Amino acid sequence: MAEKINGRVAYADLLRVFASFAVIVCHLASRQISVVAVGSQNWQVFNLYNGLTRWCVPVFVMLSGMFMLDTKKGLPLGKLLFHNCLRILVCLMFWGGVYAILGYCMDGGQFSWLGLWHAIRNSLWGDTRYHLWFLYMILGLYLVTPILRAFCRGAGRGDFHWFFLIAFLFASVLPTAFKLWPRADVMPVLRLWYERLDVQLVMGYVGFFVAGWYLREYTLSRIAEALIYVLGIIGAVITVWGTSVLSHGAGKLVETLFSFFSPNVVCFSVAIVVLFRYVLGVSEERSRRQRLGGVAQVAFGVYLVHDLFLTLLDLLDITVLSFAPVASIPLLAMLVFLCSFGVAWLIHWLPFIGRWLT
Repeated sequence: MAEKINGRVAYADLLRVFASFAVIVCHLASRQISVVAVGSQNWQVFNLYNGLTRWCVPVFVMLSGMFMLDTKKGLPLGKLLFHNCLRILVCLMFWGGVYAILGYCMDGGQFSWLGLWHAIRNSLWGDTRYHLWFLYMILGLYLVTPILRAFCRGAGRGDFHWFFLIAFLFASVLPTAFKLWPRADVMPVLRLWYERLDVQLVMGYVGFFVAGWYLREYTLSRIAEALIYVLGIIGAVITVWGTSVLSHGAGKLVETLFSFFSPNVVCFSVAIVVLFRYVLGVSEERSRRQRLGGVAQVAFGVYLVHDLFLTLLDLLDITVLSFAPVASIPLLAMLVFLCSFGVAWLIHWLPFIGRWLT
C-alpha cells in the first residue's frame, strides 16, 4: 500500500504531517504538567495528551530510516556527507543561531554580529534550544547509515527479527526495568550482565531507524498486523495509566514510561506506523495527494519553527491553562502548527537556501 505520487510515498507523507502536529501537542502538554497538582483533573489531561503523543519522535526516526536505508536507491558517501549531513549542520547552525539570539534578546540583550557568531558557535558546541537535540541525534544516524545500508542489503528477514529482539531487550526492556524496579533482588545480576555484554550496536535510535525501513520493505501478515495493534493499544494504555500510578505514588511526575525507549512507547510507535501504512493511507485523488505532499515537504521545517510560536505564546501569557486544557491543547496546537507551517513554507521556497533550512 505504498502508493506513490511524484516519487513520494503517500502514507509516509500523511504520517510525517501527523507526527509534526503530535510534537506540538506533546510540547504543549509538557509545559504545564509540573505546575499542577499530581492527580488533579488538569494533570490527568496533560498526562493523557502527553502520553498519547510520545510516538512522535520514534516515528520521525522510522520515517528517516524508511528512505535513508532504501537499498533500491544509491547513496554515495559524497552525497551522504555533502548533502544529507551538511543540510543537518546548516539547520543546526541557522536555527541554533535564531533561538540563541531570541533567548539573548528576551534576557534583555541587544543584537550584534558578535552575538550572532557566539550563538552559532554555541549551537555547534551543543548549547542550543531543547528541541534541536533531534538534529544531533539524526546526524549521528546518518554517519552510520552506510553500515546499516549494508546490513539491510544483505540481511534476511530472520536476521532483522533477531536484530529487533536484541534491540528491544537491550535498548528498551532492561533499561526500563532497571528504572522501575531498582531494588529487586535479581537486578544486580541483570545489570552486571547488561554492562559486561555491552551490546552497543543495537543501542540508541538505531532500532527505530532500521525498523522504519523494515516496515516499508516487508509486508506483514494479518496476524502480525493485528498483534502489533493489540500491543500498541496496550502500550498506549500503560503509558498513560502507568505514568499516573507511578506519579501518584511518588507525589511528582515520574517520566519513566514516557521515555521513547520504554517498551510501551516502542510498541505504540510501531503500531502507529503500521496503522498509517495498512489502514489510513490517503485518498486516491491525485490533487489531494499533491496537497498532502506539499505539506509534508515542510514538516521538518514545522518542527524547527514551532518553538518560536510556543515562545510567542509565553510572551503573550497564553498557556494551556488559560482555558480548559482538554480544549486548549488541541486548539493551541493547531494554531501553532498552522503558523509554523506558514513560516516554514515561506522559508522553504527561498531561492538557493530555503530547502536546506526546512
